[in-house]
Amino acid sequence: MTKKIFFLALLAACFSITSYAQKSSIRVQISTDSGTIVVKLYDETPLHRDNFIKLVRQGFYDSLLFHRVIPEFMIQGGDPTSKNAQPGTMLGGGGGNMERIPAEFHPNLYHKKGALAAARDNNPAKASSACQFYLVQGKKYTDGELSMIATRTGKTFSDEQRKMYTTLGGAPFLDQDYTVFGEIESGLEVVDKIVSAQKDGANRPLTDIRMQITELP
Repeated sequence: MTKKIFFLALLAACFSITSYAQKSSIRVQISTDSGTIVVKLYDETPLHRDNFIKLVRQGFYDSLLFHRVIPEFMIQGGDPTSKNAQPGTMLGGGGGNMERIPAEFHPNLYHKKGALAAARDNNPAKASSACQFYLVQGKKYTDGELSMIATRTGKTFSDEQRKMYTTLGGAPFLDQDYTVFGEIESGLEVVDKIVSAQKDGANRPLTDIRMQITELP
């Protein structure tokens, strides 16, 4: 009987480990007045994934603003000082007292439209902000334009990247300089709506666009 119980316990443990390993990637929902965005976090960037979901579970992002929006580029948020910021206040410097996240660059994770990536300052290691992020809108590029970017920057673009940048669009000039750690699964049209908001000279929307981020089951 003892051996049978031990075997069943071992079998259950193995099943549990297998189930965890096969669990799908973590997904979060970003809710705004402009609509809802569902984002998948990449398992290939575990430092960014784990840090982001930790902050989400803490409610860190709730009521923060998308404080910087630039058409054909991206929408940026996650500055903790944006929660109670008065109109016209310059934003983007918050979170600098938090420990940076080491860069996690992967050639197959790039800045296509809908990419989730980490903002950063000009530190030489290209380490990421611990809290600020952006969602790429970008624009479509021609093969010739991609080749010019490659020549100018030394970047290389795979056939897959070229196809994506010429059909869906994105921001290829940021590849391998900023960590991409997720992508939008639904709600690309919400990014298009937010990025078109009227804004001031610092690209802050004139009407606050707040976020609520929750983990999906």
